[in-house]
Amino acid sequence: MITAIREVRRAKGLTLEEVARRCFPPTTAQTIGRLEMGTRTVSVAWLNRIAAALEVTANDLVSLPERGDLVVVATLGADGAQAPRRAARIVPPQPSPGAVAITVTGGTGDYRAGDELWCDMLAPDAFAGALNRDVLAPLPAGRFTFGRLLAATESAITVLPLSPGAKPQTVSGAAWLACAVRLVRPL
Repeated sequence: MITAIREVRRAKGLTLEEVARRCFPPTTAQTIGRLEMGTRTVSVAWLNRIAAALEVTANDLVSLPERGDLVVVATLGADGAQAPRRAARIVPPQPSPGAVAITVTGGTGDYRAGDELWCDMLAPDAFAGALNRDVLAPLPAGRFTFGRLLAATESAITVLPLSPGAKPQTVSGAAWLACAVRLVRPL
């Protein structure tokens, strides 16, 4: 199996030692290096373990011919554009299982028309993990509210819509929330 462990690790700016420590249970930098180089067979268990350590999905670590990784040709900082110090590749994002999307048709808050928001679906027991994040919440009659999650209790959530001067909106008994995790913006 051809893996992209090294490319993903380097793209995230991590050393072999850092990845080894992040694994559960922890392993050695030498083991991670052997798995990257293909001198040790990468089992599904190892693939899942390393993916968790790198905070990606196992699919992101498998090189597939139809999947086009992007070569990093420059870095951009306060000093302008520079050649990268090391060869690097960007792994295109993959949506989480069960993820949903919101398309922005008119500018609101920090979002512009044409933006796409990728959202992870959350059950009520996970609402607190989305505090201070932008969320989509269902309302009665097939409507929704979207904005910053200010509070979450067992029975209700409070969302501050993005419109200037908007007042917080309390939603009781929401069955789910869609929490924005990635902004895709065409230039």
